[in-house]
Amino acid sequence: MLHGFLPSLLQGALVTLSLALTSMALAMGLGLLGALAKLSRSRVARGLAQVYTTLIRGVPDLVLMLLLFFGGQVAINAIALALGHEDYIDMDPYLTGVLVIGFIFGAYLTEAFRGAFLAVPPGQREAGLAFGMTPWQIARRITLPQMFRHALPGLSNNWLVLIKSTAIVSVIGLSDLMTRGQQAAGTTREPFSFYLAVALFYLAFTSASELMFGWLQRRLSIGVRQGAL
Repeated sequence: MLHGFLPSLLQGALVTLSLALTSMALAMGLGLLGALAKLSRSRVARGLAQVYTTLIRGVPDLVLMLLLFFGGQVAINAIALALGHEDYIDMDPYLTGVLVIGFIFGAYLTEAFRGAFLAVPPGQREAGLAFGMTPWQIARRITLPQMFRHALPGLSNNWLVLIKSTAIVSVIGLSDLMTRGQQAAGTTREPFSFYLAVALFYLAFTSASELMFGWLQRRLSIGVRQGAL
């Protein structure tokens, strides 16, 4: 059915999964920094975080991808030429994909983490101070574990969307799952078979992710009283 293209699709699937995981790590880091900036007392930090989330969430993903890849390539080569470097520098599609997807979902996770921080009762932090705990101990033992539990639904939803959004890197030449599927479909002239195979790979990724997040939700909810619906 796949005319020997299964190994190629598997290699593309590994690239897609690696891209998604690396982008998610960057997005979580940016999301935490953005949430802390929005909750800080600094007007400058809050303003920068607001500009970041507004700008990134207001521009289509594809536009950002093309802007950074092609526009960034022009800018880097112009700077290199001004510094005396005459060889042409190519932007790495994988690195570009990680940066763009990470920055995009960092903006979404900023709001998810901000809401999760606000969901932690402030009295618990005050109790930690009363017991003589340092701010780092309060964050590690009280705030962050509870924040993560509150953020898990938003984190799960963003991860599922992020996995599917990795398909846009195919427009900049990265040999991911989508690109491998397009190449196989063009070679065999059987687009239905290969795009169906690509869809099944993404479905497998998202289904496994839902199972993992469901397990995490149950694990983190041990000892937590659930409200009646």
